[in-house]
Amino acid sequence: MLRFGTAGLRGPLRDGPDGMNPATVSRATAGLTAWLRDRCLGGGAVVVGRDARHGSAEFAIATAEIFAAAGFPVTLLPRPLPTPVVAYAVRELGAVAGVQITASHNPATDNGYKVYLDGGSQLIAPADTEIERCIEAVTEPIARTPVTPTDDDLVRRYLDRVAQLPTLIGGPGERSDIRIVLTPLHGVGGDTAVKALVDAGFGHVHVVGEQFAPDADFPTVAFPNPEEPGATDLLLATAERIGADIAIALDPDADRCAVGIPDGSGGWRMLRGDETGVLLGDYVLRTAPQDALVATTIVSSRLLSKLAAARGARYAETLTGFKWLARAGDGLVYAYEEAIGHCVDPATVRDKDGISAAVLAVDLAARLKAVGRTLADVLDDYALEFGVHAVDQVSLRLPDAAAAAAVVDRLRAAPPGEIIGEPMEYTDLLQVRGRLRTDALIFESKTARIVVRPSGTEPKLKCYLEVVHPAPTRPTLPAAKTTAAQHLSALRSFCEHLAR
Repeated sequence: MLRFGTAGLRGPLRDGPDGMNPATVSRATAGLTAWLRDRCLGGGAVVVGRDARHGSAEFAIATAEIFAAAGFPVTLLPRPLPTPVVAYAVRELGAVAGVQITASHNPATDNGYKVYLDGGSQLIAPADTEIERCIEAVTEPIARTPVTPTDDDLVRRYLDRVAQLPTLIGGPGERSDIRIVLTPLHGVGGDTAVKALVDAGFGHVHVVGEQFAPDADFPTVAFPNPEEPGATDLLLATAERIGADIAIALDPDADRCAVGIPDGSGGWRMLRGDETGVLLGDYVLRTAPQDALVATTIVSSRLLSKLAAARGARYAETLTGFKWLARAGDGLVYAYEEAIGHCVDPATVRDKDGISAAVLAVDLAARLKAVGRTLADVLDDYALEFGVHAVDQVSLRLPDAAAAAAVVDRLRAAPPGEIIGEPMEYTDLLQVRGRLRTDALIFESKTARIVVRPSGTEPKLKCYLEVVHPAPTRPTLPAAKTTAAQHLSALRSFCEHLAR
């Protein structure tokens, strides 16, 4: 049987209990209704949404009708919409749960069943295993009651809030006219993102036409993930051709946002999630209350922690995933994970939201352009203030999840005390107590850090790399970047050989 992992179910479209199909979705929903009733939440409002993948419409209707038959008032969203709209709707309506049918950035052959609980946050342990037990206990025929989809009111309310963010977070100030290129990578975020940007005052939005309409086969990309090599080639080519100021790529369910910028030599490059993360974190902190909290994860750059201290803010670190980041602590104003997930408005959407992140990134770029600066200039400022923080990721696709776990177990059994000639301190997060206990290994020296873990959603081994090198003056910055890049390349080579 498919197990509850990151926020719910995710797996290949196929028959049987180990695949995503109508029977699996029906049993999952019946189990979830039983779990909610066991907690005296029966009869509470529920939100159901979907993306445009194969099977999503059928799965969403089944989910809504089973909830309705079990006595839950159901808001079934009217069409394929971004995942953040469901997270918003759960919080806005005071719903006891929400379900989004989506496999996010997985291959076209997958689908998923993402669960939100009261407040619009993803579920965490022990709820996942408790729901699994309720699913396993489903033996009776599952009743269904027809549900009429709602209108666009919730979508309009969500867009109204997103359009206000430049004023609420950025405050007053001049913004230059800015030219934007956007791709939703064949997903469901295109129309919503364009509307959000236009409503926020950014009228020059150009789209990658080959990737704009939802297409469940994702024909122009090998993997529909902005982080994958080649996925943003059309976006950056379009940006260069039209002379854009900023490029935006959303993943297929639009809960993640990647940002592209001119590289200073006539071409373009995509920012890493850590780069966008610190840019947006600093921007949010400019108008945040004193002692506000920002958060990121154990696999992200250490730069946000240094910036938070310098700005008088609190900093928290969590396990990977927004189910943990959304619960980082009181006073949370911003959270991000290096996998291009950003939560810029946790009071409204308690999860990563690619639409609101895109609006805020564009707003920041427009304000910088008004004073003759760029996002790249600000990143250089951080390097001078805190040192060059060069990051990279090695993602090794393996035959199955067991193969990735086996590599980590092998390193755990014989951890190297030295990597690329540097003595390394070793921490096994399976051995620590408390909230940071997880299946991950950390190797750390004075200037470098590697985190190794198996992926929670795909058959991959993931290695997260960071090198820190001082750049005391602007003339020394190019050399510092070169040294950091060389150091990072050596670490990358080490990680690429781990699965051999």
